[in-house]
Amino acid sequence: MSRLAVVTGGTRGIGEAISIALKDSNHRVAANYGGNDERAKEFSDRTGIPVYKFDVGDFDACQEGVKKIEDDLGPIEILVNNAGITRDGTMHKMDFEKWNKVLQTNLSSCFNMAHAVIHDMHDKGFGRIINIGSMNGQCGQYGQVNYAAAKSGIHGFTKALALEAASKGITVNAVAPGYVATEMVMAVPEKILDKIIAQIPVGRLGEAKDIARAVVFLADDDAGFITGSTLTINGGHHMY
Repeated sequence: MSRLAVVTGGTRGIGEAISIALKDSNHRVAANYGGNDERAKEFSDRTGIPVYKFDVGDFDACQEGVKKIEDDLGPIEILVNNAGITRDGTMHKMDFEKWNKVLQTNLSSCFNMAHAVIHDMHDKGFGRIINIGSMNGQCGQYGQVNYAAAKSGIHGFTKALALEAASKGITVNAVAPGYVATEMVMAVPEKILDKIIAQIPVGRLGEAKDIARAVVFLADDDAGFITGSTLTINGGHHMY
């Protein structure tokens, strides 16, 4: 069945792959983005997927952004909370701004967006909420106390909301990627990247489509008996 899906951070990297995969699976898709107008326009022109600019870390902006999408396209039945940023640094070098910005964008955004769509999902008796966590939220990572805390929080958020929403036909799951060959990862110095790949049992980085396939599966009507789960996709790098 074709349903309306919203993907936050949906015009680049893993988010772009998710948006395209959902569209290819016969869903209607709206992609949120935060800042890069030129890239968002190129993405929309290339894919035919409409884009909506608002800050997912801002509660009021999410309420307004979701209302605009619903006014344009109809009720949202699939939400993919994918938007995320990094502001790395060890604790003694990390200021509050770096901590708070990552928590707002990566974790508070899940609350902001879910809050904006869950009432209609309740009324309809159907919904799919899929949150993109991280392997580093499961095992930690040096220099990422903010990012690891936010992603770990997503995993707990997923389980708690799944318990609340299950009786209403709404499933809530998470996907925890390992190292995926996005622009951010490929910017890592080659020597360090080689060391990372050497630690991955399957011997390669993930691809964005590896994550997108999992999201499409969890978004499907037939995935209704899966909720509160975290699907770890990291090539065996961390078996959680």
